[in-house]
Amino acid sequence: MNNKYSKEFRESIIVRMLPPENARVVELAQETGIPKDTLYTWKSKYCNRKGALSSSAQPGQKFSSEEKLSIIVETASLNEIELGEYCRRKGLYPERIDGWKKAFIQSDTKDAGKAEREQLRQRDKDVKKLQSELNRKEKALAETAALLVLEKKLQALWEENEDEKSNSGSAKK
Repeated sequence: MNNKYSKEFRESIIVRMLPPENARVVELAQETGIPKDTLYTWKSKYCNRKGALSSSAQPGQKFSSEEKLSIIVETASLNEIELGEYCRRKGLYPERIDGWKKAFIQSDTKDAGKAEREQLRQRDKDVKKLQSELNRKEKALAETAALLVLEKKLQALWEENEDEKSNSGSAKK
């Protein structure tokens, strides 16, 4: 069946079915004598092959991220009929706009996820740093406490020695 029509002819018919022309399949079928099921199949295969519903518009019609966001905002409040009219004027599919919206949301959540992960890593570093500083201070405090205890014991020994000396000196008299 594909051999019956040349590739160029099929592509010219497909282009007529796509925006901005948006020719109706029934009219093209009557005009060309090609069964409408065949036309729908061509259009479907083209859209799947080119990724027309999820990527940018027809060849040569690229939208920047700013333009996509602007289109998303413009169409957010439109009902289905108004959206259809808007899409015909711009040469877009409503599915494409939905795809942009989903991609925008996903990229936003990915960026947020990356930011959250980075923030968690930074917090983990801070916690580890604070824990090591706390451990160091606890060791220093324990060492100081041990030195104080030893100092008190030493003073107690010195006082005992002095008391014994003073007691032994008074006993000799």
